[in-house]
Amino acid sequence: MNLAHLFEAGMLVCFGFSWPLNVIKAYKAKTAKGTSLAFIILIITGYVAGITAKVINQQFNYVLGVYFLNLAIVMTNVLVYIRNKALDKKAAEKGALKINKIDIKAMAEAKEDDMLNYSNSLDEIINKTETTYEEKNSVLLLGGKLDKEIPVAQLSKDFDFNFNLYNKSQEGLSLKNASKYFVDKIAPLFPEGLILHLGEEDLSLFANDSDAFDNYYMTLISQIKAVSANCRIALVSVSNPEKNKTINLMNAHIKAIASAEKCAYVNIDNAKLWNPEATKASSDFAYSMGLRIRKPLRDVAEILYSYAYNNIAVKELENLVG
Repeated sequence: MNLAHLFEAGMLVCFGFSWPLNVIKAYKAKTAKGTSLAFIILIITGYVAGITAKVINQQFNYVLGVYFLNLAIVMTNVLVYIRNKALDKKAAEKGALKINKIDIKAMAEAKEDDMLNYSNSLDEIINKTETTYEEKNSVLLLGGKLDKEIPVAQLSKDFDFNFNLYNKSQEGLSLKNASKYFVDKIAPLFPEGLILHLGEEDLSLFANDSDAFDNYYMTLISQIKAVSANCRIALVSVSNPEKNKTINLMNAHIKAIASAEKCAYVNIDNAKLWNPEATKASSDFAYSMGLRIRKPLRDVAEILYSYAYNNIAVKELENLVG
């Protein structure tokens, strides 16, 4: 046995051993990201050159067989790469289609609003007020009657929020219709953060079917994550100053949902104990030290609902549950 041929075969086996593992890994990954086609082609060229040299020198032995085996395995990598590129393209088209559906719907609504403007009176046209432009990737407050009255723009300015905050609350909003409201009004903004204060309108639903209540809430959270995968979410409890047992149990469910979905949980009944000025002071200190972290949604909720408790009639806060 020729030792030179034996060592050459050993070299080829060592070089080629990793390629089957690479094929399996790439196949399971289902993406061409991180794979270099140019590098694979370079390896193939090297094996073709080695085979050509063997043929020219008429060295038809087992070493040539190892060359062909390695070449076949590397060629398999090319096939997997082509398959993975097709999967990447399909995934990108699917994601773009979802976004386009939302954008098209938003554009259709905007077009409808523009058409309605043609019926405005001359006085309305002359004295037309500027509409507020809401930027995408902002933090949104979504709740009911109390939440709708919180002046988030003023509080954002007073407490130096390092992001845009918009109030998208709707009086009478229930979990049952929150999904449709989210698709129509919230999804086009692709929120970076959402503070959800829902449940006041769902006491009867919870009392009769707590599983349905949970499903509505978790479906809404799934919709949010489908639109904005990295969206920060905070769930705010239902106010319960009278210690109602049903509401206590409802809040326990909300807290459990927050834990399961990795959302922040905020107990609104602690609003009177919160100190938003202290929160502002700590944020100012962090800024002075050069830290530019996003303000946690818990801190934002502390400021919003401290204001609600101290500046909006306490009676109204306590009557949220009917």
